[in-house]
Amino acid sequence: MAKKVAVIGAGASGLISLKCCVDEGLTPTCFERTDDIGGLWKFKVREIFLFLAPVLLLVQGIERFKGQYFHSREYKKPEGFDGKHILVIGIGNSAADIAVELSTKAAQVFISTRQGSWVISRISKHGYPLDMVLRTRFRSMLQNVLPRRVRTWMWERQMNRWFNHEYYGLEPQNKYLMKIPAVNDDLPSRILYGAIKVKSRVVELTETSAIFEDGTVEKDIDVIVFATGYTYSFPFLEDSLVKVEDNMVSLYKYMFPSHLEKSTLACIGLIQPQGSIFPTAEMQARWATRVFKGLCTLPSERTMMEDIIKRNKRRIDLFGNNLSQIFQTHYIDYLDELAAEIGAKPDLLSLLFRDPKLAVKVYFGPCSSYQYRLEGPGKWEGARSAILSQEKRLLKPLKTRALAPTFNFPVSFLLQILGLLAVALAFVFQLQWY
Repeated sequence: MAKKVAVIGAGASGLISLKCCVDEGLTPTCFERTDDIGGLWKFKVREIFLFLAPVLLLVQGIERFKGQYFHSREYKKPEGFDGKHILVIGIGNSAADIAVELSTKAAQVFISTRQGSWVISRISKHGYPLDMVLRTRFRSMLQNVLPRRVRTWMWERQMNRWFNHEYYGLEPQNKYLMKIPAVNDDLPSRILYGAIKVKSRVVELTETSAIFEDGTVEKDIDVIVFATGYTYSFPFLEDSLVKVEDNMVSLYKYMFPSHLEKSTLACIGLIQPQGSIFPTAEMQARWATRVFKGLCTLPSERTMMEDIIKRNKRRIDLFGNNLSQIFQTHYIDYLDELAAEIGAKPDLLSLLFRDPKLAVKVYFGPCSSYQYRLEGPGKWEGARSAILSQEKRLLKPLKTRALAPTFNFPVSFLLQILGLLAVALAFVFQLQWY
């Protein structure tokens, strides 16, 4: 008889968990407090949320402010904000998206940031989506082997390739940290022509004004949007199972409580990878369901606690100790780590001898979920074809205008080859000179 599994929440991670349970022959039952599925991705708010309670304590004078204020979770559309002066507090993806959208209706939008942030475009090299270019095994390898100073220089150079963040008042205070950037194609242009103005941290609010850390004051503020993140809690669980302290949860590989006698509880999606959350939550669920079935076992409590401590120290070193970085982790490294637990991690060396064409795509191409369906449980026969055809399938919908075929000589590639030859020749001449 299949084991019964309770899935709490029908958001993105919950739906993925349901599918993985079914794939493993388990019998899942989902418990959702609302009347529909979707969670944070559902475009409808019917309840009054208490997210503002802990956030408002950080803004002195909010009780005096006479305008409208709310958390970004409650924002849905720009209509109704015409001609208003709006202050958005925060610089994450939600803050940037809301500020840009409101700037199409408002008289003026201000975006307040305490530490700044890198902002990058969704469109990357040759017009490909950012993830297809940035999230590759080759880049992940460089990130792991290069000295920190070199990594930091490369990261800053890449972040400033689109526009200089210092000029726009967005440059992060701690540039050496590998914090997740905000992804927004329109924010720089809205700042450029003045629709959005970047301000420092808000230190005080009056009835109609905002006073900032640099001493400047913006008057006649009508609306404040708090895009300052969320607090984490598990009201349906006892503290003895999962305890939140300082908005942090101590979990083995961001999933399992280390002290339970039986491995029957896992948290899915409580993580902030430097990549898509959906493949990450799926990999977590694939591992968790096999642990529930007894096909995979967890180490001892001591070993798990040692891993939690070590992982937390490394996270702070790489990403900082800000509350928004508590669950941040490297994307491909983490996926590989979980995939290895269930035997689904691609064997690149074996693949290189068996299928060199595929091996090259797996290593230098985008690290998509197809790679974790080549081997192991959940193996899919169409994974190879899907990996090899990713770029072609991506470009096909864009080709709505027929063009005559042209020969594009790879000039940049030729320059790279010539540069390498020049370095090699210089090295040879130097040896001969000595």
